[in-house]
Amino acid sequence: MRVHVVSDVHGRADALARAADGADALVCLGDLLLFIDYADHSQGVFPALFGAETATRLVRLRLARRFDEARRMAAELWASLDGDPADHIERLVREQYAEIFAAMPTPAYITHGNVDVPRYWGDYVRRGHHVLDGQSVEIGGLRFGFVGGGLRTPYRTPNEIDDEEFARKVEAVGEVDVLCCHIPPAIPELLYDVVARRFERGSEATLEAIRRTQPRYALFGHVHQPLAARTRVGRTECLNVGHFRGRGVPFVLEW
Repeated sequence: MRVHVVSDVHGRADALARAADGADALVCLGDLLLFIDYADHSQGVFPALFGAETATRLVRLRLARRFDEARRMAAELWASLDGDPADHIERLVREQYAEIFAAMPTPAYITHGNVDVPRYWGDYVRRGHHVLDGQSVEIGGLRFGFVGGGLRTPYRTPNEIDDEEFARKVEAVGEVDVLCCHIPPAIPELLYDVVARRFERGSEATLEAIRRTQPRYALFGHVHQPLAARTRVGRTECLNVGHFRGRGVPFVLEW
Protein backbone atom coordinates (compact mmCIF):
# COMPACT_ATOMS: atom_id res chain seq x y z
CA MET A 1 0.00 0.00 0.00
CA ARG A 2 1.29 3.45 -0.91
CA VAL A 3 -0.22 6.70 0.39
CA HIS A 4 1.04 10.18 -0.48
CA VAL A 5 0.68 12.87 2.20
CA VAL A 6 0.68 16.64 1.70
CA SER A 7 0.17 19.63 3.97
CA ASP A 8 0.26 23.41 3.55
CA VAL A 9 -0.81 23.38 -0.08
CA HIS A 10 -1.42 27.15 -0.02
CA GLY A 11 -2.73 27.43 -3.55
CA ARG A 12 -0.40 24.97 -5.36
CA ALA A 13 -3.16 23.47 -7.51
CA ASP A 14 -0.66 22.64 -10.27
CA ALA A 15 1.43 20.36 -8.05
CA LEU A 16 -1.61 19.04 -6.18
CA ALA A 17 -3.06 17.63 -9.39
CA ARG A 18 0.01 15.32 -9.62
CA ALA A 19 0.39 14.63 -5.90
CA ALA A 20 -1.24 11.18 -5.96
CA ASP A 21 0.59 9.89 -9.05
CA GLY A 22 1.66 6.31 -8.28
CA ALA A 23 -0.25 6.20 -4.98
CA ASP A 24 -3.32 4.31 -3.83
CA ALA A 25 -4.66 7.38 -2.02
CA LEU A 26 -3.83 10.95 -1.03
CA VAL A 27 -3.93 12.34 2.52
CA CYS A 28 -4.09 16.13 2.82
CA LEU A 29 -3.48 17.82 6.17
CA GLY A 30 -4.92 21.20 5.31
CA ASP A 31 -4.01 24.82 4.70
CA LEU A 32 -5.33 24.81 1.16
CA LEU A 33 -5.74 28.59 1.03
CA LEU A 34 -3.10 31.25 0.46
CA PHE A 35 -3.68 34.60 2.14
CA ILE A 36 -0.09 35.89 1.90
CA ASP A 37 2.98 34.10 0.58
CA TYR A 38 5.84 35.14 2.86
CA ALA A 39 8.31 34.29 0.08
CA ASP A 40 6.43 36.09 -2.71
CA HIS A 41 4.31 38.96 -1.43
CA SER A 42 2.44 39.26 -4.73
CA GLN A 43 0.58 35.97 -4.17
CA GLY A 44 -2.58 35.39 -2.14
CA VAL A 45 -5.87 36.96 -1.07
CA PHE A 46 -4.35 39.98 0.67
CA PRO A 47 -2.11 41.20 -2.20
CA ALA A 48 -4.91 40.52 -4.70
CA LEU A 49 -6.89 43.19 -2.85
CA PHE A 50 -4.18 45.62 -1.77
CA GLY A 51 -1.04 44.95 -3.83
CA ALA A 52 2.35 43.40 -3.17
CA GLU A 53 3.96 46.48 -1.58
CA THR A 54 1.18 46.73 1.01
CA ALA A 55 1.49 42.99 1.67
CA THR A 56 5.23 43.45 2.26
CA ARG A 57 4.54 46.12 4.90
CA LEU A 58 2.09 43.81 6.68
CA VAL A 59 4.49 40.86 6.58
CA ARG A 60 7.28 42.96 8.09
CA LEU A 61 5.05 44.06 10.97
CA ARG A 62 3.96 40.51 11.67
CA LEU A 63 7.50 39.12 11.51
CA ALA A 64 8.54 41.81 13.97
CA ARG A 65 5.63 40.66 16.19
CA ARG A 66 4.14 44.16 16.06
CA PHE A 67 0.68 42.64 16.02
CA ASP A 68 -1.27 45.69 17.21
CA GLU A 69 0.21 47.82 14.43
CA ALA A 70 -0.46 45.08 11.89
CA ARG A 71 -4.10 44.85 13.00
CA ARG A 72 -4.56 48.63 12.81
CA MET A 73 -3.06 48.69 9.35
CA ALA A 74 -5.28 45.82 8.19
CA ALA A 75 -8.39 47.43 9.68
CA GLU A 76 -7.73 50.65 7.76
CA LEU A 77 -7.24 48.72 4.54
CA TRP A 78 -10.43 46.68 4.95
CA ALA A 79 -12.36 49.88 5.66
CA SER A 80 -11.07 51.39 2.41
CA LEU A 81 -12.79 48.75 0.26
CA ASP A 82 -16.12 49.34 -1.41
CA GLY A 83 -18.85 47.32 0.28
CA ASP A 84 -18.47 44.67 2.94
CA PRO A 85 -14.85 43.40 3.23
CA ALA A 86 -16.21 39.92 3.95
CA ASP A 87 -17.71 39.82 0.47
CA HIS A 88 -14.33 40.54 -1.12
CA ILE A 89 -12.62 37.88 0.98
CA GLU A 90 -15.30 35.30 0.26
CA ARG A 91 -15.04 35.86 -3.49
CA LEU A 92 -11.27 35.28 -3.52
CA VAL A 93 -11.42 32.38 -1.07
CA ARG A 94 -14.07 30.66 -3.18
CA GLU A 95 -11.99 31.15 -6.32
CA GLN A 96 -9.05 29.42 -4.66
CA TYR A 97 -11.16 26.57 -3.29
CA ALA A 98 -12.78 25.97 -6.69
CA GLU A 99 -9.34 25.60 -8.27
CA ILE A 100 -7.86 23.51 -5.43
CA PHE A 101 -10.70 21.01 -5.13
CA ALA A 102 -10.90 20.65 -8.91
CA ALA A 103 -7.21 19.63 -8.82
CA MET A 104 -7.49 17.42 -5.70
CA PRO A 105 -7.01 13.77 -6.72
CA THR A 106 -9.28 10.95 -5.62
CA PRO A 107 -9.48 9.13 -3.35
CA ALA A 108 -8.35 11.83 -0.92
CA TYR A 109 -8.70 12.00 2.85
CA ILE A 110 -8.62 15.64 3.89
CA THR A 111 -8.65 17.67 7.10
CA HIS A 112 -8.62 21.43 7.69
CA GLY A 113 -5.66 23.68 8.41
CA ASN A 114 -5.58 26.80 10.54
CA VAL A 115 -5.91 29.14 7.54
CA ASP A 116 -8.81 27.23 6.00
CA VAL A 117 -12.49 28.21 6.07
CA PRO A 118 -14.27 24.86 6.56
CA ARG A 119 -17.80 26.20 6.03
CA TYR A 120 -17.10 26.60 2.29
CA TRP A 121 -15.71 23.13 1.68
CA GLY A 122 -19.06 21.45 1.14
CA ASP A 123 -19.58 23.49 -2.02
CA TYR A 124 -16.39 22.14 -3.65
CA VAL A 125 -15.62 18.59 -2.47
CA ARG A 126 -16.16 15.95 -5.15
CA ARG A 127 -16.96 12.24 -5.10
CA GLY A 128 -13.94 10.49 -3.59
CA HIS A 129 -13.03 13.40 -1.30
CA HIS A 130 -13.43 12.40 2.35
CA VAL A 131 -13.32 15.33 4.81
CA LEU A 132 -12.47 14.15 8.32
CA ASP A 133 -12.00 16.06 11.59
CA GLY A 134 -12.09 14.31 14.96
CA GLN A 135 -12.78 11.11 13.00
CA SER A 136 -10.96 8.01 11.81
CA VAL A 137 -11.09 5.80 8.73
CA GLU A 138 -9.42 2.61 7.52
CA ILE A 139 -6.99 2.93 4.61
CA GLY A 140 -5.28 -0.22 3.39
CA GLY A 141 -5.79 -2.06 6.65
CA LEU A 142 -4.48 0.74 8.90
CA ARG A 143 -6.60 3.08 11.01
CA PHE A 144 -6.00 6.76 10.22
CA GLY A 145 -7.26 9.45 12.60
CA PHE A 146 -7.67 13.10 11.59
CA VAL A 147 -7.60 16.28 13.69
CA GLY A 148 -7.86 19.57 11.81
CA GLY A 149 -7.43 23.25 12.61
CA GLY A 150 -4.96 25.16 14.75
CA LEU A 151 -4.78 26.60 18.25
CA ARG A 152 -5.25 30.25 19.24
CA THR A 153 -2.34 32.56 18.33
CA PRO A 154 -1.71 36.31 17.99
CA TYR A 155 -1.98 35.83 14.20
CA ARG A 156 -5.73 35.13 14.47
CA THR A 157 -5.89 32.91 11.40
CA PRO A 158 -9.41 31.86 10.34
CA ASN A 159 -9.57 28.34 11.78
CA GLU A 160 -8.04 28.61 15.25
CA ILE A 161 -9.88 26.92 18.10
CA ASP A 162 -9.60 26.66 21.87
CA ASP A 163 -7.31 24.05 23.41
CA GLU A 164 -10.31 22.30 24.97
CA GLU A 165 -12.10 21.90 21.63
CA PHE A 166 -8.93 20.61 19.99
CA ALA A 167 -8.43 18.12 22.83
CA ARG A 168 -11.99 16.82 22.40
CA LYS A 169 -11.27 16.07 18.75
CA VAL A 170 -8.07 14.24 19.65
CA GLU A 171 -10.00 12.20 22.23
CA ALA A 172 -12.73 11.40 19.69
CA VAL A 173 -10.17 9.91 17.31
CA GLY A 174 -9.06 7.37 19.92
CA GLU A 175 -6.46 4.70 19.18
CA VAL A 176 -5.22 4.66 15.60
CA ASP A 177 -2.25 3.41 13.60
CA VAL A 178 -1.61 6.79 11.96
CA LEU A 179 -2.55 10.07 13.66
CA CYS A 180 -2.91 12.89 11.13
CA CYS A 181 -3.07 16.50 12.38
CA HIS A 182 -2.45 19.84 10.77
CA ILE A 183 -0.35 21.11 13.69
CA PRO A 184 2.49 19.19 15.40
CA PRO A 185 2.50 17.74 18.91
CA ALA A 186 3.99 20.14 21.47
CA ILE A 187 7.64 19.15 21.06
CA PRO A 188 9.87 22.25 20.84
CA GLU A 189 12.20 21.09 18.06
CA LEU A 190 9.19 20.30 15.86
CA LEU A 191 7.67 23.74 16.47
CA TYR A 192 10.57 26.10 15.74
CA ASP A 193 10.63 27.60 12.23
CA VAL A 194 14.26 28.39 11.40
CA VAL A 195 13.40 30.90 8.65
CA ALA A 196 10.60 32.77 10.44
CA ARG A 197 12.68 32.44 13.64
CA ARG A 198 9.75 31.73 15.88
CA PHE A 199 7.95 28.91 17.64
CA GLU A 200 4.58 27.88 16.24
CA ARG A 201 1.93 26.42 18.55
CA GLY A 202 1.75 22.68 19.00
CA SER A 203 -0.79 20.54 20.77
CA GLU A 204 -0.27 19.14 24.26
CA ALA A 205 -3.37 16.98 23.76
CA THR A 206 -1.83 15.40 20.67
CA LEU A 207 1.44 14.74 22.49
CA GLU A 208 -0.39 13.12 25.40
CA ALA A 209 -2.42 10.94 22.99
CA ILE A 210 0.79 9.83 21.26
CA ARG A 211 2.39 8.90 24.59
CA ARG A 212 -0.72 7.02 25.69
CA THR A 213 -1.74 5.18 22.52
CA GLN A 214 1.59 4.88 20.62
CA PRO A 215 0.43 4.99 16.98
CA ARG A 216 2.94 3.90 14.35
CA TYR A 217 3.08 7.40 12.92
CA ALA A 218 2.03 10.92 13.82
CA LEU A 219 1.92 13.04 10.66
CA PHE A 220 1.53 16.84 10.52
CA GLY A 221 2.60 20.01 8.72
CA HIS A 222 2.06 23.68 9.67
CA VAL A 223 5.73 24.52 10.44
CA HIS A 224 7.16 25.31 7.02
CA GLN A 225 10.90 25.20 7.82
CA PRO A 226 11.17 23.16 11.04
CA LEU A 227 14.31 22.84 13.14
CA ALA A 228 13.58 19.10 13.18
CA ALA A 229 11.28 17.37 10.69
CA ARG A 230 11.04 14.14 12.66
CA THR A 231 11.49 12.66 16.12
CA ARG A 232 10.32 9.65 18.11
CA VAL A 233 8.01 9.43 21.09
CA GLY A 234 8.23 5.86 22.30
CA ARG A 235 7.48 3.71 19.25
CA THR A 236 5.75 6.56 17.40
CA GLU A 237 7.58 8.26 14.57
CA CYS A 238 6.52 11.92 14.46
CA LEU A 239 6.96 13.34 10.94
CA ASN A 240 6.50 16.77 9.39
CA VAL A 241 5.38 15.86 5.86
CA GLY A 242 6.75 19.09 4.40
CA HIS A 243 5.68 22.46 3.05
CA PHE A 244 3.89 21.40 -0.13
CA ARG A 245 3.64 24.90 -1.60
CA GLY A 246 7.42 25.19 -1.42
CA ARG A 247 8.40 21.61 -2.30
CA GLY A 248 5.66 20.56 -4.68
CA VAL A 249 6.20 16.87 -3.87
CA PRO A 250 4.32 14.67 -1.38
CA PHE A 251 5.63 12.65 1.54
CA VAL A 252 5.41 8.91 0.77
CA LEU A 253 4.10 6.38 3.29
CA GLU A 254 4.31 2.70 2.34
CA TRP A 255 3.38 -0.50 4.16
